[in-house]
Amino acid sequence: MRVLGVDPGLTRLGVGVVEGVAGRPLAMVGVGVVRTPADADTALRLVAVERGIEEWLDAHRPDVVAVERVFSQHNVRTVMGTAQASAVAMLCAARRGLPVVLHTPSEVKAAVTGSGRADKAQVGAMVTRLLRLDAPPKPADAADALALAICHIWRAPATNRLQQAVAAQVAAQRAGKGR
Repeated sequence: MRVLGVDPGLTRLGVGVVEGVAGRPLAMVGVGVVRTPADADTALRLVAVERGIEEWLDAHRPDVVAVERVFSQHNVRTVMGTAQASAVAMLCAARRGLPVVLHTPSEVKAAVTGSGRADKAQVGAMVTRLLRLDAPPKPADAADALALAICHIWRAPATNRLQQAVAAQVAAQRAGKGR
């Protein structure tokens, strides 16, 4: 499975592609940041984010896109930009028919470090170790994007089994009503 992780942000949007399956060593395919100038008009910044994401989708052809779920922050301006960048990432993936999954920051931290309260340095260190990199990806947004991709790869088998069980239960209920 090849996953494009997206750590949304309007100034810096982290992107990272990881390939592999749960239970086996993972490989980093690419990592980077899509940047937009803070003084530019928001609409133009969103266009730049879209172009950047499209370039990553074209270059790396992921099977799924994992985006960090936007959570409430004290600074409404910051959360709005993050939410807008997140929506652009989801739109780009959906346009191509790619599945989009959302993971909370604490889910990602817990999956990668074992603690949902890990700090950025701990996440970067574990991403470096898990992907056998020489140094933590910089800036932290890039490491966070890789962590999102890792989290999804590790969580996908359990999530798929859960979805299959729910679908089977719904089908059984429908079959029972059809009698």
